[in-house]
Amino acid sequence: MRPLDRVDTANSEYLARMSHELRTPLNAILGFAQLLELEELGEEQNENLQFILSAARHLLRLINEVLDITEIEAGRLPLSLEPVPVAEVVAETVSLIRPLADQHQVLLVSPPQDTQVHVLGDRQRLKQILLNLLSNAVRYNRQGGRVELEYAPAGNHGLRVQVRDTGRGIGPEAMGQLFVPFERPGGEQTGVEGAGLGLPLSRRLAEAMGGTLDLVSTPDQGSTFWVELPVAEGPVQRVERQQELAAPVAPGPEPEPAMTVLYIEDNLSNLQLVERVLSRRAGTRLISAMRPQLGLELAAEHDPDLILLDLHLPDMPGQEVLRRLQAEPRTAQVPVVVLSADARPKLIEQLLAEGVRAFLTKPLDVKELLELLQTVATERDQPAPERVNA
Repeated sequence: MRPLDRVDTANSEYLARMSHELRTPLNAILGFAQLLELEELGEEQNENLQFILSAARHLLRLINEVLDITEIEAGRLPLSLEPVPVAEVVAETVSLIRPLADQHQVLLVSPPQDTQVHVLGDRQRLKQILLNLLSNAVRYNRQGGRVELEYAPAGNHGLRVQVRDTGRGIGPEAMGQLFVPFERPGGEQTGVEGAGLGLPLSRRLAEAMGGTLDLVSTPDQGSTFWVELPVAEGPVQRVERQQELAAPVAPGPEPEPAMTVLYIEDNLSNLQLVERVLSRRAGTRLISAMRPQLGLELAAEHDPDLILLDLHLPDMPGQEVLRRLQAEPRTAQVPVVVLSADARPKLIEQLLAEGVRAFLTKPLDVKELLELLQTVATERDQPAPERVNA
């Protein structure tokens, strides 16, 4: 390893350890402050408390961003690269940013939602990038300004999602500092809160997904930031194309046993794919949940025969969902199959050791899933072995 590489590695490891150490006291600050928020406080006390909570949450965001950057630089950031429906992610992001735009009196214009284009990326990380670009476009805009999202083709088999604003723009001398951590060119004059990590992190995330992030800007006229990612075939379209090329399969002579399957997945395209796959198996009922907590509730309520689980979920990691399923008596014995594009061998080995029934990688092998369903249904219907008295 070169001396410079050793220095970079040492810096990354130091920042990661430091960030983790900061979480312990921050947990106490946020926790006790939120307890105080439940009490009946005076107006001045409550205002002081809100300053504490705001500063603590800002520090937590800062810690998370530092950790993400160090994980990317060390090559350890887990990414679930799969076909992501761009229109869905854009719609979710716009709905989250719109209240901020209304607060700043900025008109937010989103593109039509009829596009079916998918890009290869990590859904949560793409959403994180777009949230950052839109948030900046709103906060650094002028009152009565405008922010537009647009799609554009990019090179060979690429798609550009660009965010155009009518803010004050960025001068050529400041361009080089935009993507340097903790640098905020012009930020002091605007009074906008920030640490200078959002854009550097967003560019690193885009590059980690095989894409790019860049901008053009004209002082006093505005800026256009964009993220480019390669276009990918949607999971439903991929399976339909494969089925058209495959020879027809004769139906089995025996009816397949009925079963209920719960799928916890936040990607609508993947849900639609599994729905179509399961429709080919008679007697199979699919229950879906796009939020982890809802999935846990449905699992306890419907007593499914099998749970299909994505790992990269909003609000709660898939591994935490697995632990909660196993800890709940009503779901502890339900077989869980992980469906994920994050197919690191160590991760697969770890999950199998933790008790998952199987690990299926994306893009999904349809026959493998159907065979697994049949195996699980057969095992369920086998009579329990009789106990022999000594």
